[in-house]
Amino acid sequence: MHKTTALIIALISLCASVCEAQKPSLGDVLVSEIMFNPVPGGCDYVELYNNSDESIPLNILFLAQVTDDSIRRLYPIANSGIMEPHSLIVVTTDSDFVASHYTVAFPSRLIKVKSMPAYNDKSGTVAICCDDSVLLDRFDYSETMHSRLLQDVEGVALERRSYQSPTQSSANWYSASSTSGYGTPTATNSQSHETLFIDNDFAVSKNLFSPDGDGYDDLLDLSWQLNSCDLSANITIYDNRGRRIRQLLQGGMLGCQGMLTWDGTNDDGESCARGSYIIVVEAYNEKGAKQSWRHTVSLVRR
Repeated sequence: MHKTTALIIALISLCASVCEAQKPSLGDVLVSEIMFNPVPGGCDYVELYNNSDESIPLNILFLAQVTDDSIRRLYPIANSGIMEPHSLIVVTTDSDFVASHYTVAFPSRLIKVKSMPAYNDKSGTVAICCDDSVLLDRFDYSETMHSRLLQDVEGVALERRSYQSPTQSSANWYSASSTSGYGTPTATNSQSHETLFIDNDFAVSKNLFSPDGDGYDDLLDLSWQLNSCDLSANITIYDNRGRRIRQLLQGGMLGCQGMLTWDGTNDDGESCARGSYIIVVEAYNEKGAKQSWRHTVSLVRR
């Protein structure tokens, strides 16, 4: 065999093995949200989440029709494109309806397909597979998972609360909120409950301080010590009427530990009046999970 031919064959073999090794496995792609009981004239949609640190080619992902625990048919999602790490895509047969009926934060993540599995209004199964029928995730849904406070669940999406909790746990699913329009296709779920920290991870140096320059309790320190060191945050001071007084941090990385100080002045450098103030920490990670922390302090003048 010619050396060049042998080299080409070896490279092809290597590329094939690398591609095979990079295929997603169970848990790398998760069901994030499903609309299975749309309003009249509407359509179903399925939201998927890339739970891995790698980009996944869309042409190897399929929605699957499952009957008696067997995969009966695969429905392709796209011929090209990628699913970026820790991102969402939404698959539907009518992207125009979804875009007009719900707030679509990222239209480029809305994928229109010719056909997809039929999802029963009462109960059914959502399954996502690779092109070799390897199961990545499965969700057996039921309308009983919706909020019991809703008299009518038509047009209400069922949202996953946490990517860390099992897909099949009924406690991990809840109706999309009314304030979100009963669905959040392509965006962070309205009922998302990813725990990024515990309340004790943040602390203030005192609950009462007097920033009058006498060297006694002039400064208020906010400190933190976190297990997750990849969080970003907005840290804001509000007065007791909800007005923003001081932005201590905007979109900054928190790191594993840190501290910020408030000297009792507002964003314009003016001294704040005595009264109660609320420190609000809004933390988030690159996966889109969010969590907030609040603490009330008192500012006095001696």
